[in-house]
Amino acid sequence: MKTLFKNDFLDQTVKEYYHQEFVRLNENMTVGQAIEHLQQCDLNERIMYLYAVDSEDRLVGVVPIRRLLGGSMETRINEVMIRKLVTVPCDATMEQAGDVLLRHKLLAVPAITSDGKIAGVVDMNQFTEGSLSLGHKAQLDSMFQLMGLHLSLGRKASPWLMFKERFPWLLCNVASGILCAVVTAQYELLIQEIMVLAMFMTVVLALGESVSMQAMTITVQRLQLGSFSWKAVMGPLRREGLVSLMLAAGCGSIVGLTAFVWKGSGWVSFAMGFSLILSILSAGLLGVVIPSLIKAFRIDPKVAAGPVVLACADVCTLLFYFNMMNVIAH
Repeated sequence: MKTLFKNDFLDQTVKEYYHQEFVRLNENMTVGQAIEHLQQCDLNERIMYLYAVDSEDRLVGVVPIRRLLGGSMETRINEVMIRKLVTVPCDATMEQAGDVLLRHKLLAVPAITSDGKIAGVVDMNQFTEGSLSLGHKAQLDSMFQLMGLHLSLGRKASPWLMFKERFPWLLCNVASGILCAVVTAQYELLIQEIMVLAMFMTVVLALGESVSMQAMTITVQRLQLGSFSWKAVMGPLRREGLVSLMLAAGCGSIVGLTAFVWKGSGWVSFAMGFSLILSILSAGLLGVVIPSLIKAFRIDPKVAAGPVVLACADVCTLLFYFNMMNVIAH
């Protein structure tokens, strides 16, 4: 596999990485002939599926080994093969191939030419650490930095080095937790009056954090690909706002309905659901705005955005949660 320095692994075409260790079976073969053919092949762990081809060597189906072994020896391959094909063209990127593998829960996918012939196979092994290019390892390192870790810190790193790498991120979480505690303390009487607030607080916080991290991860990846401009931010901001609104409506309805079934109070349930909608919507928008602001100040967003987004999302979530309940309660 070639080593990448400037171009990212996921942006390369599959023809740069596919392998040709796969088995073709003619669709007119019988099961007995196919098994005899397999016995003569040099099979290895990279062969995950068997592919059926027609007389012109075009891919026409996939043959699951279970169907092959379970069929009678006289049954033809075209009677046991799966005709619904999942493939990628040879000019597809590795990112597109990986998306197909994940979406269809496959271990391998064939890359086909314009005339329908198999050129090679892309499998999950190409996406594991052992076969990653330097460019893709750098991308994974960026993802780990969102959590306060570096891929380069392996087993040989000293405990002190690991401590210095991870402790600052924990301090951010401690500061965020203390700030949330201060906000919560301002509504101590309200919590005593409406105990259901305390019961659902962890759920509300978890949902806000999850949505903010999802939006932030997508935004950071986009910011890493090109130069920053506020005009380019507006499109993703509108899109994330719509997605967050739909997520908020779904989660808010479920939590509000659960509170109503549990406690039987309509106004408490409404306030809880509506405050959750506001908090999730704001969390999603914060996940776009904060990394963009950090990028505008020429700071690497993947390093600084994580703890800031989480802290802001937690505080906004609690403010919406308590204030909405306070307004309705009084």
